[in-house]
Amino acid sequence: MSVQNVKRILLGTPIATAHAAHERLGPLTGLAIFASDALSSVAYATEEILLILMLVGAAALGLAFPIAVAIGVLIAIVVSSYRQTILAYPQGGGAYVVTRENLGRYPSLVAGAALLVDYVLTVAVSVAAGIAAITSAIPGLYPYRVMLCVVGVAVIAIGNLRGVRESGRLFALPTYLFLGAYCLLIGWGGIQWFRGAAGGAPAPVPVGGGEALTAFLVLRAFSSGCAALTGIEAVSDGVPAFRPPEARTARRVLLALGMILILLFLGISALAHAFGVVPVEGETVNSQLARRVFGESPLYYFIQGVTMLILVLAANTSFADFPRLASFLARDRFIPRQFANRGDRLAFSNGIIILALLSIGLLVLFQGNTHALIPLYALGVFVSFTLSQASMVRYWFRHRGSGWPFRAMLNGTGALATGVVALIIGLTKFTHGAWIVVVLLPCMIALFVTVRRHYDDVAVQLSVEGAAPGRPPAGHSVLVLVGDVHRGMLPAIEYAQALSPTARGVYVEVDPEQTRRFEERWAKFAEGMPLVVLRSPYRSVTGPLLEYLDLVQRQDPNQVVTIVLPEFVPARWWQQLLHNQTALLIKGALLFRKGVVVTNVPYHLER
Repeated sequence: MSVQNVKRILLGTPIATAHAAHERLGPLTGLAIFASDALSSVAYATEEILLILMLVGAAALGLAFPIAVAIGVLIAIVVSSYRQTILAYPQGGGAYVVTRENLGRYPSLVAGAALLVDYVLTVAVSVAAGIAAITSAIPGLYPYRVMLCVVGVAVIAIGNLRGVRESGRLFALPTYLFLGAYCLLIGWGGIQWFRGAAGGAPAPVPVGGGEALTAFLVLRAFSSGCAALTGIEAVSDGVPAFRPPEARTARRVLLALGMILILLFLGISALAHAFGVVPVEGETVNSQLARRVFGESPLYYFIQGVTMLILVLAANTSFADFPRLASFLARDRFIPRQFANRGDRLAFSNGIIILALLSIGLLVLFQGNTHALIPLYALGVFVSFTLSQASMVRYWFRHRGSGWPFRAMLNGTGALATGVVALIIGLTKFTHGAWIVVVLLPCMIALFVTVRRHYDDVAVQLSVEGAAPGRPPAGHSVLVLVGDVHRGMLPAIEYAQALSPTARGVYVEVDPEQTRRFEERWAKFAEGMPLVVLRSPYRSVTGPLLEYLDLVQRQDPNQVVTIVLPEFVPARWWQQLLHNQTALLIKGALLFRKGVVVTNVPYHLER
């Protein structure tokens, strides 16, 4: 089976560019694709708040729900702000695009770098948390968590490589099963609570000897819970993926996302407090809560199953937005242009593959540990939130329009709130891993600027403006590089003689005895073409060839030297591995040499 056949089985048949409009998303499928990241945070955001408060002890756990309410208010502010962004940028209002148009190049690069980092972390955290959900229900799988994480990322990547609409179909069912399951959990758990069946809260054992309850620790718990907001910006990034009217559909999806997210997050936080659930090693808070509400029933395992699915598939939001953001950066020449190319299935394949590899690397490095990854999380997205909303304030002051003072105030409130949260996250998580993101962002910006400078230099040097008319070369030397006399060599000799009657063969001698036999066969089959034999006492082919080229070019610096490489091509791709790659090494050695043209003359084998 050929590589192309395997590719077709995994990814499907190519989709014509003309069919791009048919790949658009409706509200239900769009919610499944763009909201799964934000909704999945319900599975771990409450636990992250409790983990910090446990450093104090049982007395501090009562603060978990007030902190969750504060985060719920923040969710409402951010959702309202981004609805204004969608209204102003119906063509797609991601933080990078909005910041570039309103605050300029460097703030937009900060936003772009922050989002790229956050998308990679989103995949790693979501998949790790999803596997943690299933290993909580089936402890025997815990030793294989890293392998399961890698498989999860690979499955999502393949789903996205198949194209936008197919990935939506693949991920819609788990998203809505998750919503239904958690509504059932919160509803039935709430009924038990009101009936008095929740039971008293067990007193947790303080971690680390018990710390004092300080404002800093409360802010640290708040910043950990703010992971619940990651993914909200995905809808505004992906407005072009919706069916017309794109902006209206996207605003409806974002509003639904905000309402559902607040309901689920506050519901889980309230039930965790009511049932006295606290984080323990080897089992998530949501798993404990579901076990308390449903017992060891099929419903418990169903909850864990759909939690695992939504968490693993939540990474799909990043797989939808990372490649799209990378394509914007590539079109602006800040990262390699290959990221702007669509694959056979109209997906930005290069971005999907790179995101998968980076995420797998993080999961292996941190051994699939969610709590080790969380401190790196959320800082980047809140930096992009702040820049995006600040950009929108300037947008309203520049463009005005109907109701612009209210809209500017709304976005200003969002910028202030998210800016304060970004500062809190940076301060409270700096020593716990956030410093990595703080160091990485300027490095990425420097890389963006370097890539852009290279593309600008290339554009200037390739410009035909002011260029003098081309002059034909003063001379032309044609060299046929041969290593043996065989049928594959004969077409190369004919081609070289057609280029120049003075063409000559070049042979690098490794074994003198073999050279004598070669010269006899050359005289018989080369039709009188002169032969130059280069001695190579150290058995190198490229070294003597480069020295000979130096000599030829010194004799006439204005000439063009054409190297003709005979090369036989096996009938099957795997057979190529059985032969040396001398021609490839020679082409690599001559790639950066001025005045030299290298051309292959293939001879195709039949079997």
